[in-house]
Amino acid sequence: MSDHWLVRPRTIRRLWIAFVAVLAVTVAADFFVAPDAHFAIEATFAFDAWYGFLACAALIFFAKAIGVVLKRRDDYYERDDA
Repeated sequence: MSDHWLVRPRTIRRLWIAFVAVLAVTVAADFFVAPDAHFAIEATFAFDAWYGFLACAALIFFAKAIGVVLKRRDDYYERDDA
């Protein structure tokens, strides 16, 4: 049985290249589009890219922190409370 196409190393490399290319085009578009900023920080170069990255990183850290609080032992449902 062959591997799924999404787990092949060649496909993963191509997807990373495509993602980086799309990100580069998005950031490069900032040169050609005038921002309609409501706040001064929104007018900085590549604001959308770094804001999105920081928001995603914050969500990951928050999920890790909440996982520590909500974590249960592996035998939580198997242990005998009697």
